[in-house]
Amino acid sequence: MANYTPLLFQQPPPLLLFHPRLHNLIRNSSSPAENKSKVYLSKRSLLNLSISTLLLSSSSSSILSNVFASEQDPELLRYTDSLQGFTFLRPSSYIQVQKAGATVLFEEANKGANNVGVVVTPVRLTNLGEFGTPQFVAEKLIQAEKRKESTKEADVIEVSERLGQGGLQVYEFEYKVDSSRGGIKRIFSAAFVASRKLYLLNIAHTDKPESPLDSHSREILEHVLHSFDTAPLT
Repeated sequence: MANYTPLLFQQPPPLLLFHPRLHNLIRNSSSPAENKSKVYLSKRSLLNLSISTLLLSSSSSSILSNVFASEQDPELLRYTDSLQGFTFLRPSSYIQVQKAGATVLFEEANKGANNVGVVVTPVRLTNLGEFGTPQFVAEKLIQAEKRKESTKEADVIEVSERLGQGGLQVYEFEYKVDSSRGGIKRIFSAAFVASRKLYLLNIAHTDKPESPLDSHSREILEHVLHSFDTAPLT
């Protein structure tokens, strides 16, 4: 992984949002044919992956059912970018703002630390599986977070994979960061690769001891996370 290290730990511009290290890590990665340092799966790992795929098909159906149900929730609105080719549900109370590095960004009024945004960028991959497993990406992401001077603590809470439209691989992450530049935050992320572009959704919400993320807000944000998917290009 020597190729990726300099980009992974590169300090991003101040306004570049949504996991710049994860963004750089994946966008500059190569396919297995191009990257001799790629770790190949063993036969046992392939068997486990096949079993996991069957389980994911069932869990993805459950997630899709929840997403369809949440379409009727007045607290959520569908946002679709047909030019870039992605769609997701976003909190209806959030307002759209412009920030460098973001393809689209919505913030909670008067609470810019709570936001939902997407970054789209070209990559050399055809799917996320060529880069690594969800656990591998999560590990690299947390390592990068911990190397930031402002980070006091960073811990992975959950890592998962689901199937999007047409069997698209979608990785999902949840982790917590305690930073000197904003306190404790809960981060939800979803990523997929389609048409040789990396699509990265990032949800940030304050989760301080004096004002923790409540169960209702968490449910809304999880609906947003699971709704992120590809959309037909126009």
